[in-house]
Amino acid sequence: MKLKVTLVKSPISSLQKHIDTVKALGLRKVGMTVVKPDNAAIRGQLFAVKHMVKVEEINE
Repeated sequence: MKLKVTLVKSPISSLQKHIDTVKALGLRKVGMTVVKPDNAAIRGQLFAVKHMVKVEEINE
């Protein structure tokens, strides 16, 4: 299973660690979407920035 992650809120006025997490996920612009594997590390990153992203599960 994979996760489709979309950035819905700009991290500009956020904490530096949230900005770095969004960058580590590969998200650069609002509206940008990436597909990531579903594992504990990615889930932890998504939990830290859950207020800025939208997550959907994809079965592949």
